[in-house]
Amino acid sequence: MTGNATHQPATAPGDLFRLDGRRAVVIGAGSGIGAASARALAAHGAGVVCADRDLAAATATAAATGGEPYLLDILDRAAVRAAPAELGDVDVLVFTPATNIRRRLVDYADEEFDHIVDLNLRAPFDLVRAFGRPMAERGRGSIIGVSSIRAVTVEPAQGIYSATKAGLVALLNTAAAELGPLGVRVNTLAPGVVESPMTTWAQSDPVRYDAYAAKTVLGRWAQPEEMAGAVVFLASDAASYVTAGVLTVDGGWTAVDGRFAPPE
Repeated sequence: MTGNATHQPATAPGDLFRLDGRRAVVIGAGSGIGAASARALAAHGAGVVCADRDLAAATATAAATGGEPYLLDILDRAAVRAAPAELGDVDVLVFTPATNIRRRLVDYADEEFDHIVDLNLRAPFDLVRAFGRPMAERGRGSIIGVSSIRAVTVEPAQGIYSATKAGLVALLNTAAAELGPLGVRVNTLAPGVVESPMTTWAQSDPVRYDAYAAKTVLGRWAQPEEMAGAVVFLASDAASYVTAGVLTVDGGWTAVDGRFAPPE
């Protein structure tokens, strides 16, 4: 891959967030942040491919967005390698899938470690490699991966998850450095606590749910739709000079040191 980054054309202020004529692939579009992102990208004019290992869920999101469903298990390396050719030119790639096993480090089984690393870090590497190359060859594209505030703030029993999310930030920053001169922007979204299928274990525990809500400045959990605006921004011309960025959307969680309010 050779060449220089293409000059970013001027965009009218009212059109900065429009994605008309662009093709976006959202992996994990069957639920949660992925589904919300697919809906938001479509609402801003993108043609959206709703990819998920659950084809029925992907089909439901596609029906709601006017997009197209696509069956993809990102743990299947051959399927990931084949996807760009099957899908054609892709302008925006968003990927959200991740997993977690809550266990202290000394208690992890080897296969549990491998499973988390495979889905949270190896699979994103495969996606960046597969989709980044054709984007670079065309001289344009935006890749957005979903990390977590756990990349920078750890919690007991979430160590491997945190390690993979920190690794994902480093991976995507490296991709940004390598693909930026070829016209491809790469950024990371770092959510806080979001009411999604991945966090049902905490949502079902009133004590933990309330404690997590109280840790945010806003005093509540986020909805998946509240992550979608950040995805649209990073995909659009509004973020034409944003790459190697980590956009934290956490209700202020990582900014606040404890909950002590000093007397006035």
